[in-house]
Amino acid sequence: MNVLAIGCHPDDVEIACAGTLLKCRQRGDRVITCHVSTGNLGHVIIPPDELAVIRANEARTAGALGGIEVICAGFNDLEIYDGNKEARDKIVDVIKYADPDVIITHNPDDYMPDHTAVARLVFDASFTATLPNYALTSYTYSASDTPPAKLVPIYYMDTLAGVDFVPTEFVDITDVIDLKLKMLECHASQLVWMREHDGIDFADMVKTCSRYRGYQCGAGYAEGFRQAQYYLKGTAKRLLP
Repeated sequence: MNVLAIGCHPDDVEIACAGTLLKCRQRGDRVITCHVSTGNLGHVIIPPDELAVIRANEARTAGALGGIEVICAGFNDLEIYDGNKEARDKIVDVIKYADPDVIITHNPDDYMPDHTAVARLVFDASFTATLPNYALTSYTYSASDTPPAKLVPIYYMDTLAGVDFVPTEFVDITDVIDLKLKMLECHASQLVWMREHDGIDFADMVKTCSRYRGYQCGAGYAEGFRQAQYYLKGTAKRLLP
């Protein structure tokens, strides 16, 4: 099975669904993650151009730990918004390249505009990618003769700290929680700053949230998801591990 996880920033997937992606790899799935934004505004001191390079390297390092392919759509923070055809086409390109059987992305109700914009963008692009006569203006990952993508289920991953999110499905990540956190720690530009300057141990927060989701489903640690309930996106199959 092909699994595509699309997050906004380079560390969003590690925070919310890396454990599930590792479980997908365990069962033999091809897993691709795409961060839509470079995350270039995610620091107080490091300049945006320099930070974009740092965060791209951090994302690739994290992905390599789990055998996960990492790609970037290349938009800067706050450049993703409704009606942005360039952004939609970039994600169509990514979806056609990945040919997913399931897509994981942000919850449409989240705490920052870039996250909610990506959720809407993925919903739009996942339909657009299935149209055989929709022409992209440029190709980065797919090719002009790449077949249309399948119309597949979308799962929304947990919000930060689980705020206002009620999962409908859980994935037991107990045996991969340590590797999930190791992947998260690769994003040192974010975690070190928060520890040293904000007094926040972000990795501990993520672990605590995973423990809480575990309590809810009878596992040591878990990640929660909500399936997008729309016509033709439902399935009777269990797609998550």
